[in-house]
Amino acid sequence: MPLPWRFLLLALATLVAACGSLPPRGDVPVSRAIAHTADTPLARVAESSRPIEAAPSGFQLLPLGEFAFDARVALARRAERSLDLQCYYIGRDEAGHALLRELRDAAQRGVRVRLLVDDLHAADVDDLLAGLAAHPNVEVRLFNPMPLRRGTALFRLLLSKGEFQRHNRRMHNKLFVADNAVAIYGGRNVADEYFMRNHEANFIDLDVLSTGRVVADLSDGFDRYWNSELAWPVQAVMGKPADAASARQRFDSAVADAQIDPPEIPADPMGHATIENQLQEGRLVMAYATAQVHADPPEKAESRELILEPTQAVRGLLDAFSAAREEVVLVSPYFVPNAMVGMPLLRTARENGIHVVLITNSLGSTDEPVVHNGYSIHRVEMLRIGMELYEVSPTQARQSRRFGDFGRSIPRLHAKAAIVDGQRLLVGSANLDVRSAVGNTELSVVIDSPALAGELTARMASDRFSSVYKLRLLPDQKTIEWTHTDEQGQVRATTDEPDNGLWLRAKLWLLSLLVNERDL
Repeated sequence: MPLPWRFLLLALATLVAACGSLPPRGDVPVSRAIAHTADTPLARVAESSRPIEAAPSGFQLLPLGEFAFDARVALARRAERSLDLQCYYIGRDEAGHALLRELRDAAQRGVRVRLLVDDLHAADVDDLLAGLAAHPNVEVRLFNPMPLRRGTALFRLLLSKGEFQRHNRRMHNKLFVADNAVAIYGGRNVADEYFMRNHEANFIDLDVLSTGRVVADLSDGFDRYWNSELAWPVQAVMGKPADAASARQRFDSAVADAQIDPPEIPADPMGHATIENQLQEGRLVMAYATAQVHADPPEKAESRELILEPTQAVRGLLDAFSAAREEVVLVSPYFVPNAMVGMPLLRTARENGIHVVLITNSLGSTDEPVVHNGYSIHRVEMLRIGMELYEVSPTQARQSRRFGDFGRSIPRLHAKAAIVDGQRLLVGSANLDVRSAVGNTELSVVIDSPALAGELTARMASDRFSSVYKLRLLPDQKTIEWTHTDEQGQVRATTDEPDNGLWLRAKLWLLSLLVNERDL
């Protein structure tokens, strides 16, 4: 046997051997959100900001990445009792390092820190998570961990020794709760591209900052995940460090130089100052309303029964959609309306006279071209039934700067939201695809607030659709035409899908043969 093949077989044998079972989980202590935090500065600001006889929960939209990161830092620095974070992905970059450092600093002040991270991408930051967990007052747990601790996410999944299906179901929830008094949730992970720090591509995304009764519901959901048997202490997965002091020192060195500057502009598109400035002034600018939290159960990641139909997060969105009387505006970066549920629901809505608008990624703006291919299969039918379709144009969005200054990076839609009848706003982590419905666990919040729904509607209307392509069918009812407004205000149209090269078309065709729509 040639020498190179021997080395390859030896490497594969080593990797397979490394993919053994997880060690025993051991006895894991149960803990819950700290209930009595009314005397903390954050709780006092939240309460004093609420007008007398206002609805029980407060909400503020965070559409800009720089403001969303500032909000997290401001809350972390003012927390006195607890910080609870639920993350799908933490990047090994400036944003990831900076936020982890804020958690360490809070713990050093005596704040209890609980960090729950999905394990799919956690191997990239294993050392950082272990180092953070070595600090007093910090607990880090991994959700649905895999034995293999190195390699890409796909590589680790493929070598999951008979556990591929379970490990392919991930915790996609995003949640940040400070002192059980103020919470942030929505679409953003913790990485540079979610906070306008990436030089290649950045996301158009949306978070919501909340106070009041809804925070308690969000904390209850976090506790259910934290105490789930699928949440493993990081030390149980990777082993305790031989020298905790050295682990802490390595962590401190790794995050020491991370730098995220505060926003350069004084207010976001809604006219709101940064959360840091609002907290300094002692008043949060909130819209007050009632809300319903729809959090999938953590058991969805292992139960065969819970993957047969949409669970709470997507079901809440579908129920709100079904209750619409006039209009539904859907904002979804990954939209795959399968033939069994999605398309019949859309057809029924249109037959009932509901105006349906979809804003999603174009092929040029998406970071998941295979998912976009699953969406594109249904485009003609959606246009035929009378839906309005808009796709983000990376060139136009960069030039308009209405969603931020992207520089030379590619703008990509990542926000997940819906506006129903101009009365209700749905925000969370769930995409409108099969993976969110029956694969990943998700979190969504339905907010009964015409004011918030109007804010987001006005935000999109102010763009005058200058950042998107509008799709329409030609008279043959088969050919799609993409139209957009150029810098001179002239409407341009093409029947060639923008940013669609021959090689990309060939690759997508091949992948479409290998990837089932259920896995998108």
